[in-house]
Amino acid sequence: MPDLGLWIVFFVLENVMQQPWNHKRVYRIYCELALNLRIKPKRSLKWALPEQLAIPSAINQVWSMDFVHDRLADERAFRLFNVIDDHNHEGLGIEVGFSLPAERVIRSLEQIIEWRGKPQAIRCDNGPEYISQKLLDWSQENDNKLLFIQPGKPQQNAYIERYNRTMRNEWLRRHLFEAIDQV
Repeated sequence: MPDLGLWIVFFVLENVMQQPWNHKRVYRIYCELALNLRIKPKRSLKWALPEQLAIPSAINQVWSMDFVHDRLADERAFRLFNVIDDHNHEGLGIEVGFSLPAERVIRSLEQIIEWRGKPQAIRCDNGPEYISQKLLDWSQENDNKLLFIQPGKPQQNAYIERYNRTMRNEWLRRHLFEAIDQV
């Protein structure tokens, strides 16, 4: 209940638990229990006007790729690397591992290209795996254009973000995995 905030705690105490405390007393106790966590203000990123999300007209025009993070039952963190086709929102590949550096990203993309064919462009965010020199060199060698979204604008990579949300809600949150092999 502490993550709900002061006013919801006050409402529950007043209306549900029928406590005759005023908001000042609830606030004092709330602060004594150190539940009033400081909210960091958002940094505003200075950028030009946001670009529109282009809708591809055929398959293999634009792919999107992104990472999803989760934890095993023993609290070890793991990552999933997802790739989808933006035209039909088809999941092309999922790579699972504790560490997914640029080499594994490239290997996964090469496997998908071998199976599906080469895309004209690949959309991604500005993560360290995507801006590495190895991935940039690989994309130039294979004539794949990397489309980087603007920092702080995940809506420019909306197709993969929606796919990640569905994966998290429909699959990751419903299962507790003991080992990376189960994932």
